[in-house]
Formats: sequence, structure tokens, C-alpha cells
Amino acid sequence: MKRAYFIRTFGCQANKADSERIAGSLEKKGYKEASGIKEADLVVINSCSVRQKAEDKIGGLVRNLTLQRKDTGKPKRIIFTGCALYHGIPWLKERFKDIDEVLPTSKLIDPKILPKRKDETHAWVPIMEGCSHFCSYCVVPYARGREISRPFEEIVCEVEELARRGYTEITLLGQNVNSYGKEFKTPFALLLAVLNDISGLQKISFVTSNPWDLTDDIIKAIKLPKIDHYLHLPVQSGDNEILQRMNRPYTAQQYIKLVDKIRKQIPEIKIGTDIIVGFPGETKKQFQNTVDLCKRVGFEKAYIAIYSPRPETAAYKLKDNVPYEEKKRRWKILEKLINRHE
Repeated sequence: MKRAYFIRTFGCQANKADSERIAGSLEKKGYKEASGIKEADLVVINSCSVRQKAEDKIGGLVRNLTLQRKDTGKPKRIIFTGCALYHGIPWLKERFKDIDEVLPTSKLIDPKILPKRKDETHAWVPIMEGCSHFCSYCVVPYARGREISRPFEEIVCEVEELARRGYTEITLLGQNVNSYGKEFKTPFALLLAVLNDISGLQKISFVTSNPWDLTDDIIKAIKLPKIDHYLHLPVQSGDNEILQRMNRPYTAQQYIKLVDKIRKQIPEIKIGTDIIVGFPGETKKQFQNTVDLCKRVGFEKAYIAIYSPRPETAAYKLKDNVPYEEKKRRWKILEKLINRHE
């Protein structure tokens, strides 16, 4: 009888893509996917550390699994992986004493095994890993390391194989896809152009694009017929002082100028963004500057995060002096403005 596994994924699309690859590797070893977490012999927790809220949810899951194991004997094994490993394996083992193993994602993935994809028409395709920019609030460089691009030919071969299998849509993943290929001198715009020519594909999307690396060549590539005319372009704040303290190398005015240039060349484009509210020291006036920028740009959607301090980051040393209730109030204002939530 095959052992059953269940993967609980927290966080972004990159983690979802990692979980698909972990699932493929487990099934190659003889596991089958459990119908639910209670039926699993093995539970893999693919963690996220970008926000404290995600870590709190992980703590709750581990407590529930511990109680479940005492009652039923399952799961027999709990493996912890993902971004939270930046805290260090000894720290995690001390905090989560009932976890059996803490392993880097790379130890759970066989690169020669294709991912197990539940969607038969759309696939996530990682093209790079990590980030080298070190925004002051962001844990990604510590959790996923510096930027490393996948080889150009490897990505093209994977997408060609996906097209042969009947996949019609792909989403290219990276912490900053715009900087893809700097090591190989094969820029992201060239990758888009080559993938656009693959027969069978109908739509190519990508996330995430940072403003400082969005070149004219990439804007030109977005005009290609298969490239999705939705661009996720994180702004994080509409106030120049806050942007500087976030280590974001542009001003609000430069961001707006870039958006105007994109829309002039691609009038039908839709633009989404990421915004952090309640960054240390953010005044009501500085928050209003963000509101004003959002009204000026007219975002299609936004992922709005309440700031939470992340150990190791530069902002962790700053006093988290915006009260939570005020952060929540600001979050609600932007949610109602952009995402139309009452």
C-alpha cells in the first residue's frame, strides 16, 4: 500500500511552484497524494516568512498536527521546508519540537522529475530564484538567497514540453523577473520573445516586475501577441521619504512617469501593485501620498500588506511605531479604493 502525502503551502506563487515539484518528486518515490491532511502519512509544510501572519498560521497548523498525531497516529512524519528556514534550523527545531525534519526545499526536489501540476492548462514556471536588492523590509534575500537565473535553454525546453502536453498558459516566476539572465547576458525580453514563438502556447504571464529594471526592451516585448497585458509592478509606497527608507531606488514621480510611458505604448495594459501600510515612521500625510498615487495611477488590483517586522532585515532595527489599529485603518482605505472591498 502506497504511503500518502499532503503538502500545505504558505505564501506566494513561487512556493506553489516549489510544492508542485516536491509533489512530483514524492510520487516518483512511490507516494500518492492524500485526499486530506488527516489521511496523510507524511505532511510537508512549505513555509513563508514574508509576513508574521504567515508564521502565526504555520504555528497553528503544527499544533493541530501534533494533536491529530496523538489521536490517530497520523501523520507519521512532518517535514518543514520553505522560506522560514532563514531563521535557522536549530531555531525552528526549538520552536516546533514536534516536527520530525527541517530540510531546505532543494533537498526535497529532484530536478530531473517533472512537477505534479493539478491544473491541466496553466503551469507555473520558475525562471530565477532569490533577490539581490535588499529592500529594507524584505526577508527574501535571506530566505531565498541572491539572484540566480535558470539556464535559458532549460526554461525553453520545459515550456516546449508543457506545450506538447497541452498546456496553453504559463506564468513565469521570480522575485524580480526583469533582472533575469544577467549572468548569461540573455535578458528577460529575449526570453519572452523566444517563448512567444512556441507553438501551442496562448498566453504568457509573469511576476514580479520591479520598476528599476523595467527596460524599454521589456515594454516592447509585452506588445508581443501572447504576452499577457497585465503587469504587476510593486510601488510599496507613494511617499519619497518612505521609499528611500525602504531602499526602493525610485521616487513616486519616477514611478508615475514609468506607468505613463507604459500606457502610452500599450494603452490596454492593466497594472497591479504591492503596497505596505504602516512602515515604521509612516505619518498620516505620508500615507495620504500613497492614496494620492493610487488615485493617479488607477491600479487594477493591489496586494496590500500591513507592515510586520522581519528579523535580519534593515527595517527590523527601526521602531515599529504605527499602532496596529491605525495600520488596519489605512489597509481598509486602500482595499476600498483599489480592490473595491467595503
